[in-house]
Amino acid sequence: MEPLPPRQETILGLIIREYIETAAPVSSKALVEKYNLGVSSATVRNEFVALTEAGFLRQPHTSAGREPTEQGYRYFVQRIAGESELPLAERRTISHQFYQARRDVDEWMRLAAAVLAQHSRGASLITAPQQMQARFKHLELIATQGRLVLLVLVLSGGEVRQQMLTLAEAPSQEQLSEAARHINSLCQAQEHSQVAAHAAHLPTLEQEVVRLIAEMLRKAEALSGGEIFRDGVTAVLAEPEFAGSESARQALRVLEERAYLEEFLAKALSPNVGGVEVVIGGEDSWQELKECSMVLARYGVAGYAVGAMGVLGPQRMAYGRAISTVRFVAGLMSDMMYEVYSD
Repeated sequence: MEPLPPRQETILGLIIREYIETAAPVSSKALVEKYNLGVSSATVRNEFVALTEAGFLRQPHTSAGREPTEQGYRYFVQRIAGESELPLAERRTISHQFYQARRDVDEWMRLAAAVLAQHSRGASLITAPQQMQARFKHLELIATQGRLVLLVLVLSGGEVRQQMLTLAEAPSQEQLSEAARHINSLCQAQEHSQVAAHAAHLPTLEQEVVRLIAEMLRKAEALSGGEIFRDGVTAVLAEPEFAGSESARQALRVLEERAYLEEFLAKALSPNVGGVEVVIGGEDSWQELKECSMVLARYGVAGYAVGAMGVLGPQRMAYGRAISTVRFVAGLMSDMMYEVYSD
């Protein structure tokens, strides 16, 4: 957007911040009395008129003050809100909560949903990280009974899969351990086709194991997104704009219907990890979100596993806090997942 004159930009920013706080139209008299603008109430009223004619404000009825339009909110996010960070104390608290749950990815998802809802004051959603390419990390072979062997496969993201394997001959535990050591050295960080390619050059026992591993990796890669974690829906439904509103129920489709959510995220959010996207009023594409805003980001390790997170609220959202919360939690989750994959 083209920049507004400085005084109009200042007044627009103040109106939006007041409206976010009060959910009530803002009058020129209220601004003049609360802020030292250095101009008369009449001058502020003239700027109200100019901002309304330009599409940044609207007047609900003749005697009311002004409230922001979608265009006003977009200008605020792009040019006024600026880059901000959560207070240091909050960042330390959140980091401590996550590091207490180390290595438990499901616990990270639940915690991230709760943290986003609490600190952004919106309804949160987290999609579990989806394997971009399932890769081998570690194998254990455990003798059980006769020709039956328990195969324990650890994927690069820490996910553990187990399967019983019936071999042509009953092996000893020593043979199984030696086979596992060799396969671990051959297949480290490889995907299913690379693992399968080793089979032709291996002895019979290792051939059988490697072929099963390749199939397990292929199936793991074919699985779709996994669970969706949510929090804070009740608090958002209590907002003045949404209380008893059909628009709120429509908006919650984004959180509740997997097919709709996946389509929305694919179109609204960059596939790359890093950066935050803000969707205001559905951006004329999603009518269910006409009364809402969403702040979204992807997290994870590019090329391995990536998920999405975000918060939903009324257009009268505290954008600075929502953006800084989503950015911080997404970065923290990406760092922790990187530690898992780098291991």
